[in-house]
Amino acid sequence: MRRILIRWLINVVGLYVAIEVMRGRGVAYDGGWSGLLVMAAIIGLINALIGPLLKLLSCPLIILTLGVFTLVLNAVLLQLAASFGHLVGVSFSVQSFGAAFWAALIISAVSIVLTLLIGEPARKNRRR
Repeated sequence: MRRILIRWLINVVGLYVAIEVMRGRGVAYDGGWSGLLVMAAIIGLINALIGPLLKLLSCPLIILTLGVFTLVLNAVLLQLAASFGHLVGVSFSVQSFGAAFWAALIISAVSIVLTLLIGEPARKNRRR
């Protein structure tokens, strides 16, 4: 449970950084931290539920491009998350695919850096 909470908070920070960097460049957000928490949860759910299916279906393209196509999939998933965010009342919007691409890249970079700095709690191997 603690690991999920840490990943969620890292995604919130990544989303916040992406919004600040991309403000006026195609990514808009009006709201407080509660909206960011909801939006990070939506992004996490979409990445967990739909992401693996898209990666499986586009596996040949991912292999052909040596993994670069994964960045395109992340942008598509971010646009999808923005659409779901509107459905639940979060005022997060992505204007274009290019903006989604760069925002997803920023979120990924911040997530990688924070994961390396903070570290995730190791899973305990318990025998029962």
